[in-house]
Amino acid sequence: MQLRIHTIALLAFLFVACQSTPRIPEDANSLLPPLSLAGWVGGTTYDPGKLADSSAEQRDALLAEWTASARQHWRVEGDELVSDGHGPHLVTARDFGDFELWLDWQLLPHGDSGIFLRGYPQVQLWDPANEKEWGNGSNQGSGALWNNQTYERFPLALADLPTGQWNEMYVKLVGDVVTVELNGQLVVDRVILENYFHRDQSIRSRGPIHLQTHGTETRFRNLYLREL
Repeated sequence: MQLRIHTIALLAFLFVACQSTPRIPEDANSLLPPLSLAGWVGGTTYDPGKLADSSAEQRDALLAEWTASARQHWRVEGDELVSDGHGPHLVTARDFGDFELWLDWQLLPHGDSGIFLRGYPQVQLWDPANEKEWGNGSNQGSGALWNNQTYERFPLALADLPTGQWNEMYVKLVGDVVTVELNGQLVVDRVILENYFHRDQSIRSRGPIHLQTHGTETRFRNLYLREL
């Protein structure tokens, strides 16, 4: 009987371990700079193709405007990136192709946020208990590709922790195919991220990562990325 109990406990441990978010590898690079927002610029929901096709003067002017505003609403607190919930997105100054991304995020009640991949919206983050957004699907949980129309837009499981707690997320983007794990549960299983701006086109092969917020304080930490 005792051996059986130990066997069951071991199997349960292995099951949880197999379900956990992939461990951050040693060759992943931190996206969180110490004490400043170095390596980050401002941005908004703007067609990456249109931005790329703009003249250097137009592009520089837009980035300067967005960045100046973002720095009024984003700050670094210790090992956390903090948004007051207003203003532009915080955007990596670098572009990425295929990658794995690890990050923790924390919302307040009624929080609404998102992670843009290569500049495209988005991996949705929000408060499942916010009844005002249940009609938009918040009760189904965070982590899925909410702006999709043809391919799946809602998560496979409700994996959010209550607001005020830290959620652990893993995102993998290869080509235009996205996988997401939230708190150890698979919520997006190799789903195509649609081009929000041009539904008949695929997303661009390279672009930045955006951190977006809507109206309430949002925090991010443990941001690591490995290019594939």
